[in-house]
Amino acid sequence: MAVESNIVSYAQVAGDARTAADSGDRIESIKLSLVYLPLATPVSDAKVLTGRQKPLTEIAFIFAEIRSRDGHEGIGFGYSKRAGGPGMYAHAQELAEHLLGEDPNDTSRLFTKLLWAGASMGRSGLTTQAIAPFDIALWDMKAKRAGLPLAKLLGAQRDSVQCYNTSGGYLHTPLDQVLKNVEISRNSGIGGIKLKVGQPDLAIDIQRVGEVRKLLGNDFPLMVDANQQWDRQKATRACRAFEGFDLTWIEEPLDAYDFEGHAQLASRFDTAIATGEMLTSFGEHAQLIMAEGSDFIQPDAPRVGGITPFLQIMALGEFKGRKLAPHFAMEIHLHLAAAYAIEPWLEHFEWLGPMFNEQLQLKNGRMWVPDRPGLGFSLSEQALAWTADHKTFGKGA
Repeated sequence: MAVESNIVSYAQVAGDARTAADSGDRIESIKLSLVYLPLATPVSDAKVLTGRQKPLTEIAFIFAEIRSRDGHEGIGFGYSKRAGGPGMYAHAQELAEHLLGEDPNDTSRLFTKLLWAGASMGRSGLTTQAIAPFDIALWDMKAKRAGLPLAKLLGAQRDSVQCYNTSGGYLHTPLDQVLKNVEISRNSGIGGIKLKVGQPDLAIDIQRVGEVRKLLGNDFPLMVDANQQWDRQKATRACRAFEGFDLTWIEEPLDAYDFEGHAQLASRFDTAIATGEMLTSFGEHAQLIMAEGSDFIQPDAPRVGGITPFLQIMALGEFKGRKLAPHFAMEIHLHLAAAYAIEPWLEHFEWLGPMFNEQLQLKNGRMWVPDRPGLGFSLSEQALAWTADHKTFGKGA
């Protein structure tokens, strides 16, 4: 009888207990905004010199601002260069209502829900990129709810990340100005310099890299980026020519989906190979990593669908011993890189600065994780002025 009595009391306790599903918060409203960031000077890389793309003059951003029933808020963004911004914005509007009434803490489940909502269009490319603003906003909310910077919520490995600058070394920039830009970046506390390469004449690339290496000295980290514009033969010649410059890496020497070709270069040369920024899903990055296609992986959270798939890429990258150098969007990637087990690099772009009220701190070659909860940024008045359209879903719509 004593045993039966205990069983009854346990059942009563279980029956009275609330579950996580009972007590969870709910998404109440979502605001989507399409914002165009103008660039002061049109930007050209190797894709422009080959005639495949026009110079970059503006960047389209899709911002998602999510508010929950319990008063928690999160903000995230995706972006597109040259084309695709209106398409992303349109698909994001189709997805938004799928989140209303959901528990914002269920980031993995909600990512999967949104992925399948647009699966007839595929599970990479525009469909995943349109998910990113929501997924990133939900992670921002989750960290704010905990009162922690996102890096700390994820379990930071470090409080700062070594940081390199790209924006001063584009192909449209004359060499004398490149050298001035390099000096400015180094004096500002940057930890590395990346130059664009891919001139029709390889000798010009070699000259430009040589002059920058001479200015920086042998010990300062220097990278180059060909933006996918070489074939295998030209890439082999270029990698061989650059071996003497002690580069930290050679980026995108081949088409982004030529995993086999990148793997051959990575095994053949001492200089590290970096690629991955153009891939738009965990599955594509898994193919790259498992093919031994690079020494550095370069995922982009807004392009792969947000922080949820980015964390999957990090886990596989760590397991396979890959180094990490996320592409663009340092406001997001600083937190993710800070949580990576192997010492990573962060790409510095000052372009996005005017859109946010808060700025990141650069010191002694490293970018420091801010102490603000979440991702630690909010939209500025300038961003609001650049807003081309916005829509609200749920409460207040």
